[in-house]
Amino acid sequence: MRVDLRLIAEMIPHGARVLDIGCGDGALLDYLTTNKGADARGIEIDMAQVTRAVASGLAVIHGDADNDLAFYPDGAFDFVVLSRTMQAVERPREVLRQMSRIGRHVIVSFPNFGHWLVRWQLLWTGRMPMTETWSRHWFETPNIHPCTIRDFFDLCEMDGYVVEQWMAADDEGLKSPWRRFPRLANLFGEQALFQLRRR
Repeated sequence: MRVDLRLIAEMIPHGARVLDIGCGDGALLDYLTTNKGADARGIEIDMAQVTRAVASGLAVIHGDADNDLAFYPDGAFDFVVLSRTMQAVERPREVLRQMSRIGRHVIVSFPNFGHWLVRWQLLWTGRMPMTETWSRHWFETPNIHPCTIRDFFDLCEMDGYVVEQWMAADDEGLKSPWRRFPRLANLFGEQALFQLRRR
């Protein structure tokens, strides 16, 4: 299972009701259902991924995070997850608003555009960075809203989210030792995970 998904799975308690937005082939759903007794469901825009997930017996529907979350009722889930998808949606702020409406807790993971290697490549080459996490050319990437850990903290403050827990990690899943220092985490963390709720 992908590193950020493994870290997300650790944040979700046994028996939770979970909606995974942009669930891909359902790897997180499968793990939560099998190992944590979760009532886990998914929504995915890529029909090929939906087909693979459904063929594995997972509760996944075809849908678009930007348009389809409004159809879910308030408080339908304990946790709503958006893993490595926020930077690819058209309206990330609205998606977060809908997630916090339909779930008691929101978990978001994203690649940190503030990482030192990304900054160095942009400064040194004057071109859009390419790393293991940011692996596509600027004209091919689905990432239309890249952000940093500091940017996300600012958004949470602006929109009234309580950050219940957060972490920075490298691409191997090692948690950053700079947990209490957001500026250092922003510089050295390759990935970020946040658990939020509405005030």
